[in-house]
Amino acid sequence: MALSFLNPSRSYDAENRRVRFIGHDGMRSVPFAIEIGALRAKGLSLLNGEAESLAAFDASLGAIHDVAREVYKSNRQTTYLLRAADFD
Repeated sequence: MALSFLNPSRSYDAENRRVRFIGHDGMRSVPFAIEIGALRAKGLSLLNGEAESLAAFDASLGAIHDVAREVYKSNRQTTYLLRAADFD
């Protein structure tokens, strides 16, 4: 089954400086996180907290989901961390 993103919720992880979100492969939940540095790599330099990070995530949602699908397809794991290098 293909990875989908049915649940639009996401959360900011201040301690680890990441945005967390969930994908689904059938009935299986697939946890993802994207480093704030990966959002910065998309040309957004002023990400100083939750509001800015979530707004940057939302603005790049399509690209983030595309990269998440590629990473998931290439290597099945229990959790995934997207980094700036994944977007090159």
